[in-house]
Amino acid sequence: MVGCGNMGGAMLRRWIASGVLDAAAVDVVNRTDRDLPDGVRQARDLPLGPLPDLIVLAMKPQQIDEIAARFAGRLAGVPVLVSILAGVEEDALAARFGAAAIVRAMPNLPVGIGKGVVALDSASADAAARATIEGLMAPLGLVEWVAPAQFDAVTALAGSGPAFLYRFIDSLAGAGVAQGLAPDQAQRLALATVEGAGLLAAAADVAPGVLADQVASPGGSTRKGLDVLDAGGALDALLRETIAAATGRNAEMAAAARG
Repeated sequence: MVGCGNMGGAMLRRWIASGVLDAAAVDVVNRTDRDLPDGVRQARDLPLGPLPDLIVLAMKPQQIDEIAARFAGRLAGVPVLVSILAGVEEDALAARFGAAAIVRAMPNLPVGIGKGVVALDSASADAAARATIEGLMAPLGLVEWVAPAQFDAVTALAGSGPAFLYRFIDSLAGAGVAQGLAPDQAQRLALATVEGAGLLAAAADVAPGVLADQVASPGGSTRKGLDVLDAGGALDALLRETIAAATGRNAEMAAAARG
């Protein structure tokens, strides 16, 4: 792995905990040492000798040119290069690194507990390489191959989505505080409510909107609250604007990486 910050570290810990990777088989190139699983080797440079069949780029996207200047020659010919760099398209990666196959991956933070989402895209990976990557990503959560044209939108929805949900949880708890609950109690209640509702929605055989209507009795308190969220399509409009803003920023970063 080249770079191993919060997201790369979450993925690495899950891979090792699930048994997909042996810590002793992993080398990490970092600017400074980080708290990584026992047995993982850390250094400032690529290891000497032949490189492994799989390299993961997990540094910050703005470091791509620095990393390419340092390592592109050594990475040329690597069988599979996986990139989790937001907003950096396959063509931009191919222009800098000469890997045989390049796979873009967009994970979100819950991959660390095996409940994440990993979006994948590749025009260069053959069936065998795709199967290898699917097997590697499977312990992280839901794995979906997406078309290049949809990658920015998937990044905004699933990659950024946890941050948007965390804001919602804070706001839900804050609304409880406004009605007189103690802040710590309101947060516990909000977290447990979102956790349970999410698990139930994932296991249900009906859409979440149907579940919402099932909870809301006619004339009851839940329906009264839903009337506020539904008024004028306000919630839908807010989330469309949120996802559109994140999608647009992904496209801007992609354009910058293309140069």
